[in-house]
Amino acid sequence: MRSLWDDAEAGRYGGELGLRVYTSRLLGRDRSLVLHGGGNTSVKLRRRNLFGEEEEVLYVKGSGWDLERIEESGFTPVRLDAARRLAELEELGDPEMVEQLAIHTLRAGAPPASVEALLHAILPRRYVDHTHADAVVTVTDTPDGAERVREIYGDSVIVIPYVMPGFQLARAVFERISAGGGGTALPESVLGLVLLKHGIFSFADQARESYERMIHLVALAEDHLRARSAWVLDPADGPAGEADGTGGQGVAGVHPGSVSLASAGSAAAAPLSPGEAAAVAALRRELSAAAGRPLVLTSRRDPRVFRFVRRPDLAALALQGPITPDHVLRTRPLPLLGRDVAAYAAAYRRHFEEHAPAAREPKAMLDPAPRIVLDPELGMLAAGRTAAEAAIAAEIYGHTMDVVERADRLGGYRVLSAAELFEMEYWDLEQAKLRRAGEPPPLAGEVALVTGAASGIGKACVEVLLARGAAVAALDVDPRIEDLFPRPAALGLLCDVTAEEQVSGALAAAVAAYGGLDVLILNAGVFPAGRDIAALELEEWRRVMAVNLDANLVLMRRCHPLLRQAPRGGRVAVIGSKNVPAPGPGVAAYSASKAALQQLARVAALEWGRDGIRVNIVHPNAVFDTALWTEERIAARASAYHLDVEAYRRSNVLGLEVRSRDVAEAAVELCGPRFSRTTGAQVPVDGGNDRVI
Repeated sequence: MRSLWDDAEAGRYGGELGLRVYTSRLLGRDRSLVLHGGGNTSVKLRRRNLFGEEEEVLYVKGSGWDLERIEESGFTPVRLDAARRLAELEELGDPEMVEQLAIHTLRAGAPPASVEALLHAILPRRYVDHTHADAVVTVTDTPDGAERVREIYGDSVIVIPYVMPGFQLARAVFERISAGGGGTALPESVLGLVLLKHGIFSFADQARESYERMIHLVALAEDHLRARSAWVLDPADGPAGEADGTGGQGVAGVHPGSVSLASAGSAAAAPLSPGEAAAVAALRRELSAAAGRPLVLTSRRDPRVFRFVRRPDLAALALQGPITPDHVLRTRPLPLLGRDVAAYAAAYRRHFEEHAPAAREPKAMLDPAPRIVLDPELGMLAAGRTAAEAAIAAEIYGHTMDVVERADRLGGYRVLSAAELFEMEYWDLEQAKLRRAGEPPPLAGEVALVTGAASGIGKACVEVLLARGAAVAALDVDPRIEDLFPRPAALGLLCDVTAEEQVSGALAAAVAAYGGLDVLILNAGVFPAGRDIAALELEEWRRVMAVNLDANLVLMRRCHPLLRQAPRGGRVAVIGSKNVPAPGPGVAAYSASKAALQQLARVAALEWGRDGIRVNIVHPNAVFDTALWTEERIAARASAYHLDVEAYRRSNVLGLEVRSRDVAEAAVELCGPRFSRTTGAQVPVDGGNDRVI
């Protein structure tokens, strides 16, 4: 652990709030300190209000912001005196605390203040930093964690036993630091707080000093682990945490925009075999059934993961609980070992029924599906309502594996009780979030695959699917596809759909990333130069058939086992052509290939209905914003019909230009819930063609 402070970089951040942003981002860069919205920071500043009166303001990280990317607007300004007075109350419910913080927020539109705002307020230093550092949590997640903390830090930190976050924690700290009768003043020798089973605070009156105190305190914990052979886990997997502070987890199917777990020393992830991919898809179906909604399921299959999931004592370690209580919100209290989802769901219901009666107010049970699965054959799998949720859960559990194994080496892994975990998982504030949550997008949790996705109709299909909540594997021969959609929900894969081995690899990567397949959009195609039949070479005919017909047969055959496992039933949208019902001169190969594809799709609709798979066809025409059309080709076709280019673009009954987005909206809509009773349909998206009508 080392400081990342850079004077030149710091100089680009103006003022004390700017430095608060800078050091917060430094903390957020290191995954061994904070993960995905975890941790919080603050600074206390003086400013004049509209009446010219000077007041003290606590700028604390707002809920929903990530430290790595936080801006000045991500800090919520709260009246410091009001926040301090709230911490002095004997009792205060967390929902009321949140309401009071909102009342005393000084900027309209500011995000809700962190639930740790009161704790930040009562600490007497101007800058306060809070992380869930892996090394510190490892030390505290042992039977003698408190003694080890005192051995490492002496009197330089205050040790606080585990208390629920929010008001209870702030009150516990207030009582501790004011117990001597001197208010909330602290000796200069005190550098921070260690919260057992939770994390660590550092504080100082300067931004750099507070940040570097955090680094120093965490480094001392790392040294303690290193000296006891509890830091480097397995040299064969790379020095987890040694080189860059991250764990040694690799990624199956890393892609632009994904949450990468790979460290410099990680070994490559094992690809899924067809049988394993089918097993993952079947597992996703069961998880989704237990959750009552489709879930994305991402896989981690590197040697480090397999070493953990194949431990003979896995149950004794993994079934104790998460490394910090706030992780329960992402990973559930316990992982599923193996694949018996029904048994896990039944156990979760018993867990709820045992602890809910002791709660102060009625609780609504969350869905009983696990979010982490540990399987000796499939590796570690993480589920989420979205691809981002699944990736976050996977990364959190990657760090969990490191902490669990390090704590085990240090003296044994011991965490919170089931009752304490229940209290965190069913926290009032989390229940309130569920009540406020709106309806999810129509394709949330579903997985789609689109061919020919780098441009035109295929690219538009990807964009529409993403907008409707799906995770999308986007295939194309254009290398740009790998970087075209930089977000966790999109996996760009370079793939020649005429090469069956490449199709197999792409499907394995898609299942590893997202867990299965719900929607298949067959869009890839070629449109050769106009040529009369008398001049049509057999080689060109075969090339067109290979892409427009044969490749789609391969894709359908390969995707069928996955589509059968789709939680809501599989769906296929085939991008056909107006040339099927109304061919034009000079395009025999294209027209014949699309007509054959239509027949293939119709037969699939007949055969696959028994598997709950719907197959529908969209017939576009004159969609000129695609890679198939150049200005020269448009001009040539316009000339063949004795039209100018603009008239040719709108040569349909409605007189409207048809764009890729129009076709994509129709294709995706056919795959949505409104057409759940429709299969074998052929829908024109052509503005109305008189020859078809």
